[in-house]
Amino acid sequence: MRNDVSPTARALRALEILQSRPGTTADELGARLGVSERAARRYVDILREAGIPVESSRGPYGGYRLGRGVRLPPVVFTEAEALGLVMAVLDGQPAAADGDDLVGSALSKVIQALPDGLRRQAAALRHHASAAPDRRASRPDPATTSALVAASAARRRVVLTYRGESGTEWEGEVDPWAVVVRFGRWYLLCHSHRADAIRTYRIDRVRGVRPTDDGFEPPDGLDAVATLEENLGRGWQFTTRVVFDAPPAAVAPWIRPPMGRLEPYGDGCVLLGSTRNPTMYAQEWLATVPIDFRVEGGPELRDAMATLAARFNAAVADEPPTTRVPRPPASRRGDPDEGG
Repeated sequence: MRNDVSPTARALRALEILQSRPGTTADELGARLGVSERAARRYVDILREAGIPVESSRGPYGGYRLGRGVRLPPVVFTEAEALGLVMAVLDGQPAAADGDDLVGSALSKVIQALPDGLRRQAAALRHHASAAPDRRASRPDPATTSALVAASAARRRVVLTYRGESGTEWEGEVDPWAVVVRFGRWYLLCHSHRADAIRTYRIDRVRGVRPTDDGFEPPDGLDAVATLEENLGRGWQFTTRVVFDAPPAAVAPWIRPPMGRLEPYGDGCVLLGSTRNPTMYAQEWLATVPIDFRVEGGPELRDAMATLAARFNAAVADEPPTTRVPRPPASRRGDPDEGG
């Protein structure tokens, strides 16, 4: 049990829990507060004595709920919470160090609302910490993102207006299963009725969201992150087939989901997938796997691996090779934009 937290602080924390999780039982509340069930009931009594209506009900769907019209006290941050928030914002969006940035403006307001001593610490952290921008990150429109999250929560089909990488714009109905943030990019995982298949779309390329009257049900037990990562490795222009002379359990830790599907094959395993950038697949993904392998297909990946092998051989040759500067590939990103 934690003994360094005041009763008032725990009561306020209990209030936050009941606000965000209506129906929380005394046992669950105690577990979240780090106290016994009996102590949790005492904190509920403290809230009631302070004039905050906390209703309780019995049964399988019972628990504590706040009464209607409850006005919550101002948000109070601990030192660790406030500084952790500033660090998380700068980590996720380095541009927030600038007050003119959208998120930076919001962060300024949060910092200004802190007590004097804590405000100075948070402002110093923001001012003196430097964050390198993630070149792969994308910042979608907040209103568009919110509309997709709302449609996903309401299980309501929408019509997307989408602009692909080539600039082509189209409209289509989708069931928005989930919004997923992955490596600084925001994706919509959905079922596309236009393609009658699972699709992943970058939300920064969504130009419009129009709700429809049709509902949908997501797949049972959907793991949105795993499904998105698996889908990012499907449906690309160039097929890939890589054979490893090691069992799947030994190879799996080195395989990123977008690289494809790993299956048993003889005494080893085979990686089956696809890519739109064989050069990237060879030198940024396969080259980092410390297990012997053979690239059996497709021909584009074999050519890319042969070129990479020639470069490595030349790097340890006694005579320097003739210098040739290759043209950069059309895409150097190690993360496809869409999948499936």
